[in-house]
Amino acid sequence: MLKKILALSLFCASSSVFALPFGSKSAIVVEEGTGKVLLEKNSEEIVPIASLTKLMTAMVVLDAKPDMDAQISIESLDVDMIKHSTSRVPVGATLARKDVLQLALMSSDNRAAASLARTYPGGKEAFVAAVRVKLRALGMTHTDIEEPTGLSFHNTSTASDLVKMAEAASHYPDITRITTDTHDDISINGRKVSYHNTNGFVGKKGWDIALSKTGYTVEAGRCIIMKLKSAGKNVVMVLLNAGANSTRNADALNVRRFISGEKVAVLKTRRGRHTRV
Repeated sequence: MLKKILALSLFCASSSVFALPFGSKSAIVVEEGTGKVLLEKNSEEIVPIASLTKLMTAMVVLDAKPDMDAQISIESLDVDMIKHSTSRVPVGATLARKDVLQLALMSSDNRAAASLARTYPGGKEAFVAAVRVKLRALGMTHTDIEEPTGLSFHNTSTASDLVKMAEAASHYPDITRITTDTHDDISINGRKVSYHNTNGFVGKKGWDIALSKTGYTVEAGRCIIMKLKSAGKNVVMVLLNAGANSTRNADALNVRRFISGEKVAVLKTRRGRHTRV
């Protein structure tokens, strides 16, 4: 009976698109090059995207071709007044723009992302206008981004639209390099501070990742974008609104297993506990 249930859950979506038992509320996996949808779940539902926003922030900033060695000072205007999240980058710290971009993407620092928009040519209003132009250019017609960090629940998109963002971001060498760094030591006020990638799969054995970004707010849940290679196949994976890191990570692992032709693990809830079957 269990084998029959697994077979149905894996192959009943349609004649061409399989369905995994995703814990994430929205998901899509697309084959690079062909655009073929391999897996999907609620991929057209518009939802908050949290710090996945920062991939768009990075693209828009890099499009302006700023001096990446120029010094940026973190100001009180960069402090999160939406969620009151913490940061290891103190107000008054001065860093090269390239280091600020590193912090915004790799460790998803909100003050870093906010300062990139604030120091954009013309200021934050010009930054938001440039984001809108970029969204139109990429055909992201179901996406709205009003600020650079993803803290606002008004930053929304669909899993399908975010594939377009991931594909575009993968053409920026700075973005692919930074988002696949496992860690970096950055000088903050004359002291080296170690920062790590928010995606624990980056650098992990068996994971060939070419682009990565995680996100979390209460409204968005646990989110992730990855461009990865497995069993010779290159895919873009978008997982949105998982209830926990463990759920999001289990989904990502199952996607990799599916692509590789390995056995997919299904999580069953029994008396409040999760067991793998």
